[in-house]
Amino acid sequence: MDSSILVPRTSTGSAVQGATGYLTIDLSALGRNYERLSSMLAPGRAGAVVKADGYGIGAECIATALYDKGCRHFFVAQFVEAVRLRPTLARDAQIFMLNGLQPGNEGPCAGSGIIPVLNSLQQWEQWSAAARHLKRTLPAVLQFDTGMSRLGFPLEERQALAEALGDDSHVEILFIMSHLASADELDSEQNCEQLAEMSRIADEFAGFDISFANSSGVFLGETYHGVLARPGIALYGGAPTAGEPNPMEPVVSLDVAVVQTRIVPAGTKVGYGGAHVTQREARLLTIAAGYADGLPRSLSGRGAVYYKGTRLPIVGRVSMDSITVDASALSEGDLTLGSQVEVLGPHQTLEDLARDAGTIPYEILTGLGDRYHRQYR
Repeated sequence: MDSSILVPRTSTGSAVQGATGYLTIDLSALGRNYERLSSMLAPGRAGAVVKADGYGIGAECIATALYDKGCRHFFVAQFVEAVRLRPTLARDAQIFMLNGLQPGNEGPCAGSGIIPVLNSLQQWEQWSAAARHLKRTLPAVLQFDTGMSRLGFPLEERQALAEALGDDSHVEILFIMSHLASADELDSEQNCEQLAEMSRIADEFAGFDISFANSSGVFLGETYHGVLARPGIALYGGAPTAGEPNPMEPVVSLDVAVVQTRIVPAGTKVGYGGAHVTQREARLLTIAAGYADGLPRSLSGRGAVYYKGTRLPIVGRVSMDSITVDASALSEGDLTLGSQVEVLGPHQTLEDLARDAGTIPYEILTGLGDRYHRQYR
């Protein structure tokens, strides 16, 4: 496919020059992350989880770039995501819906060539009935709950499912799968427990390929891989293993513009509720992003931005559209209207920002708003 048709390029127009925030997505780094994971999984394959609009950074551009790197298995959560993505990819790319189907979507799903991940007997029965109605064989994936209690056939439904598989030739099972709950914790006992349960399921449903590893699961070792892994956050540069050096390249950077600077005396109240009071004269600046742009209110008084490697702490409460930071560490005139500060970049990773916000990198990444100018390189 010609990715240049789908990937927007940075414009030199005034609208771009006047943007208040620049979200840069490095598609080359994304591709190298995919290649690294693929090499770890060989002879198995790496798919790509592109749900939530490609973790918030553009599913169409992400999927196109990964297709060009050889990826042919793409995972979304909802039917609406699959429908949006389908025209972007060639027909040899398979799109899987992790949440399965809501009643009434069976016909459109079959017509679009989208593959549901079936999580219950009810979903199985609906998909099987659709196949019989259409008088054709429809593909599906079976997900089993191995201990997360979120999605997948529970233990009490497995016998009935096995009997249904024996009675129905209208549904082609492409592979079986489960999802790891604690794979980012190398020493978690739950990993071994889920692996043992997945092995029991593989014995009960012999003959089917297995998809088991998520991003973190890739790093647990070969026994967790299966024939197809489903990396997500690691593709986008997130650390796959807690407390370990991050082997993935950063994909996303974020710079936000300054909208005002001022010098205030000691005793000045800053932000809503006067939550911060300056202890001395301070040089303050306000930047053009807030919790509506994916920078959580919980960063208030805890987080920071950077300018040329200098940490500028957030003071006062994060507002909907703006954040105030203390730039007293900088020289007068270093920053002015339109200057850019680093929110994500070489001095502050996704993990750093998430830690300061008391959340996880997934939430930061998927929450980045659409008011930033997005540039794909």
